[in-house]
Amino acid sequence: MVDPVLKWAGGKRQLLSDITARFPTEYDRYHEPFFGGGAVFFHLEPDGGSMNDLNERLVTFYEVVRDAPEALIEENRTHEHDDDYYYDARDEFNELHRTEEKTSKQAIREASLLLYLNRTCFNGLYRENSDGEFNVPVGRYADPDWIQAERIRAASDALAGAAIHDEDFEYVVDEAEAGGLVYFDPPYQPVSTTAKFNDYHAEGFDRDDQRRLRDVAAELDEVGVSVVLSNSPPVAELYEGLERFSVEVVDATRAINSDGDGRGEVAEVLITNVPEGERRRTTLSEF
Repeated sequence: MVDPVLKWAGGKRQLLSDITARFPTEYDRYHEPFFGGGAVFFHLEPDGGSMNDLNERLVTFYEVVRDAPEALIEENRTHEHDDDYYYDARDEFNELHRTEEKTSKQAIREASLLLYLNRTCFNGLYRENSDGEFNVPVGRYADPDWIQAERIRAASDALAGAAIHDEDFEYVVDEAEAGGLVYFDPPYQPVSTTAKFNDYHAEGFDRDDQRRLRDVAAELDEVGVSVVLSNSPPVAELYEGLERFSVEVVDATRAINSDGDGRGEVAEVLITNVPEGERRRTTLSEF
């Protein structure tokens, strides 16, 4: 098991046992179309498969981790830390994002800045404004560690055989084959009209996208692909008409929230087409 390199809103470390207990005992290639922090992928360390995220900076980060881990570690060692440095780094990070064709050196720099900001920003939060600019203020940490050498090397090994995409999640319809496994962890539908837990990327993810995701899950099911999906309770009703899918409610501790005082247990739903008799029997002792 590999520890994720990044902190990420909606990360699944607290739910790993619940999620993987619904995976089939045997499967071929593994696919994760909403990668984020990659807690499930890094726990499984699958041989090959694919990962995907619409956040271009996140995709660049994982490409650098996979292909140039030592260069990234060395770049990480160049950072200092105080409030002025943080905001200069944030400005540079946003400026690099506006660079359309990055050199390999610029990609490594952007990846290093992302990790530095991730480890020193308020509450470990990743958030973009409507212009796609990272806008989280500096946090308060006694001794933040943004070098993360051991985790980067381990993550690089785990990603070595994986295809990395930055496409719409529907790419997986063409990539996944019978006997494969797809885990979907989309931006969650808010449980109330005031909740804003799904706005961590400027493009957002609305109810129509949730319906598209349901249709993709059904299409994968028809061709023999195992599907596991996590979301918030309001999404459960979308899957009521899919006979082979079951919906189960679990409690999860949300570790990152835009409101630092808003942490705590929340209800989540796990949706899967994997029959109970074909599932793993994961126990907490594995973690």
